[in-house]
Amino acid sequence: MNINKTYLILFILIALTSSIASIIVYDRFFIRNETKIKENQEFALAVAEREMVLSDRFSQSYRSSYPTDFIHAAEMSRKAVVFIKSDANNNKSFSTDQWLHVNSGSGVVVSADGYIVTNNHVVEGATKIEVTLNDNRVFSAEMLGADPSTDLALLKISSLDLDYLIFGNSDSLQIGEWVMAVGNPFRLQSTVTAGIVSAKARNINLLTNHGIESFIQTDAAVNPGNSGGALINTRGDLVGICTAILSHSGRYEGFSFAVPSNLAKKVINDLKEFGVVQRGWLGIEIENIDNNTAKELGLSEVSGVFISSVAKGGGAADAGLKSSDVIIHVNTVKTSGTAEFMELVGQYRPGDVIEIEFIRDNKKSITKATLRNQINSTDLVGIRDDAIFKNVGIELRDLDSYEKAVLIPNGVMVVSVKNGSIVGNTRMEPGYIITRINNREVQSVASLKKIMEENKRKTIILEGFYAKYPGEYPYTFDMPE
Repeated sequence: MNINKTYLILFILIALTSSIASIIVYDRFFIRNETKIKENQEFALAVAEREMVLSDRFSQSYRSSYPTDFIHAAEMSRKAVVFIKSDANNNKSFSTDQWLHVNSGSGVVVSADGYIVTNNHVVEGATKIEVTLNDNRVFSAEMLGADPSTDLALLKISSLDLDYLIFGNSDSLQIGEWVMAVGNPFRLQSTVTAGIVSAKARNINLLTNHGIESFIQTDAAVNPGNSGGALINTRGDLVGICTAILSHSGRYEGFSFAVPSNLAKKVINDLKEFGVVQRGWLGIEIENIDNNTAKELGLSEVSGVFISSVAKGGGAADAGLKSSDVIIHVNTVKTSGTAEFMELVGQYRPGDVIEIEFIRDNKKSITKATLRNQINSTDLVGIRDDAIFKNVGIELRDLDSYEKAVLIPNGVMVVSVKNGSIVGNTRMEPGYIITRINNREVQSVASLKKIMEENKRKTIILEGFYAKYPGEYPYTFDMPE
């Protein structure tokens, strides 16, 4: 009996020991192995996700061309595109390169509180602008600013909770990608047409006075009345502002052109904040690279921007750039020609620092340049030539930080005076600093504009001085209607 108990106890101990050993073995070799396998699976999944998001092999599947139809995008965009009617009396030529329209066109609502972007040539010189929404409500619009160099203008209407479009990334557009134009051709409200991106960075010699031409070219049908309308991708993002067609008949003949959204966004933000575009300048004259130039310089490809001259004391000179240098990248973005270069630089303000990669004597180098403004400083000031100033014949700008510190804290600088104009007949000279108007202090160009608008058809008395001459000089003239 004792022997049986001994065997029983021994059997139990052996079984218990085996069980414990089995648990230890299972934990060490199976559970931990399963944990390791799970960790490996999670790591592999993370690598796969990263590969899909970042790899060029997969990125084409997630570009803006998805989805492949415009049904949702059309529904969104039609509500945000408006009809614009103005009393502008422009005399644009319609012989070859075509502006889309002069007295009526389209606009794009870009904020819920009533900011609208359109083309400058639609509203240039207008004293009355009328906006009709997609739901047929009609509003009077105020023009906050315009930029002839990009043919863009910013309007404002008094309304809230409007449908609006979001700016997309025009740099991500691919040749052959589907896009849709939304506008009011021939006053046919909220018309949509589709096509593909035919080319980018097109210069069609449409804009004058150092205009920035780097158009998106499409074959979406665009006609008179589409000016200022939206160019959108299949997601419904605003990737361009329809501006022009290349035509001999005055109607669509196969190609249309739009201002890229990245450039438009910067211009509109400047107009909203300052009333004028804060354009950064490098201080260089540039040319496209042709086959002969490429051979002379020993370039591996006919691409880049040739620097023909460098202004003394400008941003390029301070950065060490010289004549005959060839710029090939700006902030790591390739610049194949002058159109792309001007578009890239046009997205920055004075005081911004850009990285420039260039070729000199067959060697690549990188430098950093600080952009300047039109008066070669880094202050955010710009020359204003609003319609009310054009009517009397002057161009103005706010004082920069140096002038405010040394000359006077508040005032406006007269940049130019047109001969034979209303102000020109007073014998005012450029360099005159306006400090008061009709006995009211002038804080800025914006405040001067407001007072002049309040005194149409009235007598204006300007008071101010010249920095190089002692004493004050008043000028008097009558404001036109």
